Amino acid sequence: MPLKEKSLIERIRRAATLHGQNASRGIGDDCAVLPLPRGHEALVTTDFSLEDVHFRREWHPPDSVGHRCLARGLSDIAAMGGIPRAAFLSLALPAELPQSWVDKFVAGLLKLAAQFSVSLAGGDTAQSPAGILADIVVLGSVPAGQAILRSGAQSGDFLYVTGTLGSAVAALNQLRAGKKLRPRSHPKHFYPEPRVAVGQFLREKNLVSAMVDISDGLSTDLGHICEESGTGAVVYAEALPAASGKDGLTLALHGGDEYELLFTARPERRIPKQIAGVPISRIGEILSGQQMRLATADGKTQPLKPAGWEHFG
Repeated sequence: MPLKEKSLIERIRRAATLHGQNASRGIGDDCAVLPLPRGHEALVTTDFSLEDVHFRREWHPPDSVGHRCLARGLSDIAAMGGIPRAAFLSLALPAELPQSWVDKFVAGLLKLAAQFSVSLAGGDTAQSPAGILADIVVLGSVPAGQAILRSGAQSGDFLYVTGTLGSAVAALNQLRAGKKLRPRSHPKHFYPEPRVAVGQFLREKNLVSAMVDISDGLSTDLGHICEESGTGAVVYAEALPAASGKDGLTLALHGGDEYELLFTARPERRIPKQIAGVPISRIGEILSGQQMRLATADGKTQPLKPAGWEHFG
């Protein structure tokens, strides 16, 4: 059983302090007091992590659940070219949950937070009637007027993606099939790395016209860029950095569970082949009109429909 609320909050506060965070910035008061650098605008994002939707206790160790919980928010900040500043965690926990599970969850979250110099500045706790619910809010900042939006793509822009695609959802499919996995052997699924440094580089060098993270799948999130920008796109199947294995192309296009960045840039912009140690692949082009297409190796094209993750879909 988790500790009573006051004791639980104090335990999380002590854990944050042990990770070198300044707990006086918010935990213990009604609100956090957080400064923003002069000339910056705030970025705010929120994401749920729900038991049996985003994770399962029998599949995911608690430190992985904590890591993934924060990674979701950090990836959103990365997609705007932002600098993460602070996180707020609200936890609803079932009464039968061992306190040791909560401790390991918090440790996984704080380890990733320390990697990006993010403070855990507050949150809330409650008892859940069924299942674990974690809601993460991440505050970031970006120089005024420089946030990278989804709506800036133009016809003729080149389309790029970071990293490799498909291995995270491939691991998830193995779990669904009943296979036991060693989490550290499948980091893309269990311990994804938000591309914060890549997003900041692209924004600082003014290289990008539009950007999105592809946690819901490339086809779905490319659809968001096209919808917001009023454009279409073509994706070259052979250019996709798909993980090897069965159904590699399908998983790369639609798999989701990735925390890579999909972005567009004008043709005259010179995009490095690697940024912050992460490979960058040119995978397509933005087109006029509002249709997405997939170009195959034989030179033919076919409609590319969004088929990634969608709640209630």
